[in-house]
Amino acid sequence: MIAVVSHDAGGAEILSSWLRRCREPYCLVLDGPAKEIFRKKCGSKPIIPLHEAITLCDWVLCGTSWQSNIERRAISLAKSEGKKVVAFLDHWVNYRERFQEKNVAVLPDEIWVVDVDAEKMAKANFPELPVVLKPNPYFEDLQIELGKVQITPKDSDECSALYACEPIREHAQLQHGDERFWGYTEEDALKYFIKNIGAVGINVTTIKIRPHPSEGKNKYDWARQAGTLTIEIGGGRALLEEIMEADVVVGCASMAMVVGLLAKKRVICSIPPGGRMCALPQKGIEHLQVLVSNQKSFLNA
Repeated sequence: MIAVVSHDAGGAEILSSWLRRCREPYCLVLDGPAKEIFRKKCGSKPIIPLHEAITLCDWVLCGTSWQSNIERRAISLAKSEGKKVVAFLDHWVNYRERFQEKNVAVLPDEIWVVDVDAEKMAKANFPELPVVLKPNPYFEDLQIELGKVQITPKDSDECSALYACEPIREHAQLQHGDERFWGYTEEDALKYFIKNIGAVGINVTTIKIRPHPSEGKNKYDWARQAGTLTIEIGGGRALLEEIMEADVVVGCASMAMVVGLLAKKRVICSIPPGGRMCALPQKGIEHLQVLVSNQKSFLNA
């Protein structure tokens, strides 16, 4: 029996996809965005309290969250009961911070990762732990969905961008006590993209802003007044659907950007000058700062 523990959307996507391929019995400890993600992919399974799940299980598989400490509580409780606990990393950023609870490291017995970049980063961050490279079940599910998509040819040069948001300010405040710890906020990055959209080199006339699952739907309403662009608020449909409708996917270090690459979309990082470098290791990501610099050089030539 596996106890699967999840809160944030990223971890929930990868864990629920993994469970669809798992033949072992399992029980679920879910909260936050994970509830709906598991319901869609695994059906209406009962959700039980953490203590009950740890008692029932033989081992624990959890994601990681910044919004909740449920996974860290699961790690601590499982280890206190002498049960193995594995954390499945779904991203490429803030590895040590994912396991910090009041400045104390709460580490699992083993870490699973989904590609060689993550494997290198995890081994560097956790030399004391086994790091196991696994296939990415979430990306396998996305590939199946992409195989069903029929692409409709465009009949104009007008293009659209999907802007994938992240709660950078809230995360920085929670982890470091400083909203601008990384040198920028989500609002700064979005404003930078809107201001410099001409540097992208295509005729982007529509931007769909997709709030992070942890963000309020009205958080980015202010952006709809920006210039002559058509700006919509998305997030009402599946991520892959909104990505496939767009010509370019934009963000700071969002998983949506990696999914955009998987869908063979053009992907741009919008971190503004003064912000830390994009932590995503995927080589196909373009950087708006570079595009802006190239545009200025061309105009000044």
